[in-house]
Amino acid sequence: HHDRAQVDIYEKLPVPFGLVRFGVAPDHPEVKNVINTFTQTARSERCSYYGNVAVGKDVTVGELQQAYHAVVLSYGAEDNRVLGIPGENLAGVHSARAFVGWYNGLPENQHLKPDLSCETALVLGHGNVALDVARILLSPLDLLRRTDITASSLAALACSKVKRVWLVGRRGPLQVAFTIKELREMINLPGARPVLDPADFTGLGDAVKDAPRPRKRLTELMIKTALEKPAEKTVAAAAREWGLRFQRSPQEVLPTADGTRARGVRVALTRLEGSGDSAKAVPTGEVEELECGLVLSSIGYRSLPLEPALPFDPQHGVIPNSSGRVLGAPGLYCSGWVKRGPTGVIITTMNDSFDTAQSVLEDLQAGVLDVSAPREGFGAVGSILRSRGVRPVSFSDWEKIDAVEVARGKAAGKPREKIVDPEEMLQVIGH
Repeated sequence: HHDRAQVDIYEKLPVPFGLVRFGVAPDHPEVKNVINTFTQTARSERCSYYGNVAVGKDVTVGELQQAYHAVVLSYGAEDNRVLGIPGENLAGVHSARAFVGWYNGLPENQHLKPDLSCETALVLGHGNVALDVARILLSPLDLLRRTDITASSLAALACSKVKRVWLVGRRGPLQVAFTIKELREMINLPGARPVLDPADFTGLGDAVKDAPRPRKRLTELMIKTALEKPAEKTVAAAAREWGLRFQRSPQEVLPTADGTRARGVRVALTRLEGSGDSAKAVPTGEVEELECGLVLSSIGYRSLPLEPALPFDPQHGVIPNSSGRVLGAPGLYCSGWVKRGPTGVIITTMNDSFDTAQSVLEDLQAGVLDVSAPREGFGAVGSILRSRGVRPVSFSDWEKIDAVEVARGKAAGKPREKIVDPEEMLQVIGH
């Protein structure tokens, strides 16, 4: 939309694509096709990629602002929300974010080693990520072997004893955050049967009559699944099972006798006040204990401030902004989860980034951004990085890493074998 714009992309890791590479489930390859569009952009003569550069550490945002007319922060949500309950630091308790990073090859999670020697796992949360981790835990190995799941997590899953996964939520069936596509995929997972309690869905058919169509269809699918009597041969073939537990709020992760590991979760039974998406879960005073050896907390992601001096709203975990313009910081913009919170899918985030780009273009036209004086861009930043011993990775460097991953994958019958260690990535390109 602007024929003179030059865009440089800075990325902490040597490899690009962020959440598409490290967040999208390995058995959802079609969702990763957006990489083709990103690659076309990266190959443009007016776009440059600089990986292996941690903004806030290797170069400050202030230094970037001196080198560019406009700086856009779109670094997402690199932390997870904590449960804030006793026992959540016991062995056997992980964030779903770390678990997803582990099987998707996110370098910081390569050494996770989740203990899969128990039969029952508990996932706290009713969103798409919760369904993702449940599906990966219960998927037949021959399905996973054909994906780009990492070699080490595939080996661990091959030895897994987990055969039962309960997904626990504080609210009811009308408040679940997952979508129908992901639920249907879970219901149809080979070798695993859904266990939904018909009592949880009593009277919901009427309640959902006037709901928006996606919510109505989703609820109808849950009701149908709860009421269906599975064929005997299906039950016999299903060595594994999963189910949804509603109106249960985690109070404490219970330790084993020696106090070192999780053996279950005490939950408060809740009742709902209000209706629809705004319904609140209020404890009834009753509690129950759910036994499990693995707890995955999937209650949302959280953005962190890059630098102490930058505007940041810690309560909502976002950069305060108006249409992507960072408040009180002319020439600074934000986009994606760090702009509006960790919700939505890839298309939501793409549309959001188009809105921020529009704000930049409007500010250029209105003269809010002074482009009369040229800025050096990477010329200036490159000198700073050299002086600090930081060697950026170019997009053509990434394409060499990509080629190695694809070749290794081909040898193993997979679309790619991800390199999970940044040092090895840099060795591949001779850094």
